[in-house]
Amino acid sequence: STSTSGAAASAPVTVRLGFLSNITHAPALIALKEGFFTKALGSAGTLKATAFSAGTEETTALLAGQLDAAYVGPNPAITAWQKDANIQIISGAATGGASIVVKKGITSAAQLKGKSLATPSLGNTQDVALRYWLKQNGVTTNTTGGGDAFIKPTKPNSAAVLQFKSGQIAGGSEPAPYDIQMVQDGGTVLLKEPGVTTLLIVTKSFLAAHPAVVSDLLKAQVQANAFIKSNPTQAQADANAELATYTGKPLKPDLVAASFKEITFTNDPNAASLKTAADQAVSLGLLQPVNLDGIYALDPLNTVLAAAGESQISS
Repeated sequence: STSTSGAAASAPVTVRLGFLSNITHAPALIALKEGFFTKALGSAGTLKATAFSAGTEETTALLAGQLDAAYVGPNPAITAWQKDANIQIISGAATGGASIVVKKGITSAAQLKGKSLATPSLGNTQDVALRYWLKQNGVTTNTTGGGDAFIKPTKPNSAAVLQFKSGQIAGGSEPAPYDIQMVQDGGTVLLKEPGVTTLLIVTKSFLAAHPAVVSDLLKAQVQANAFIKSNPTQAQADANAELATYTGKPLKPDLVAASFKEITFTNDPNAASLKTAADQAVSLGLLQPVNLDGIYALDPLNTVLAAAGESQISS
């Protein structure tokens, strides 16, 4: 952070950051555990981090003025942009790392008719992916849990794993580590969900008021993803330890390793897949047609990437 003279400029800013208790949010978990946010902010700000179980809850908090920045999936980011264009996507964090997992013996969408399936929340990224895939395969769903296949938004995500294990549901669409846990409990992957999974967003008002602080957040994000590449074993241990402070107990290390294997940690927000996510939600009637022009503000990220000797990203 650059220090500026004057009392107002030197008063530290409290940055209220949201993230999800998923391995797909490992960059946030690692930046918290390693102190990257704290170091990058220096005297300019203090971080107040809050864990959520679904991105739809996070964006509600963001739009209500309770958060300044959040790690979220594409669909909650798009919905927030549509409700109130007061958000900007400032970085990617992860792509992949979510799947539709069902009990053994089910090999097609048609076999899910009359069955219950879990997702993290109505309209979240995994929920849209599951409903769209079913629709493509001639299986209808509706927002109240009816239709051909019954979608049950279930939180926390660990509850869906328990319901799957006990046979209450036929499967679900979940991010890592929950999808991998379902596979370990005898499930089969029907679809590995492609595209961006985790983005870093800020409110436009926060970005306008505190550009240097936003750059500090981005420095920590870029550092976390570099750390995942250079120290994968330590990165996995960090993500697990930090996650345990919110969930109450650590995951088995092999589960974390398997989760990392299916996720690509990248600062690229994968703009093409954001457009796809929006189109799918519109086709399901979960979103009104939306113009995404202006949703990205990647100049601050590119400045940070250039300083770190990394290549530029375009939207």
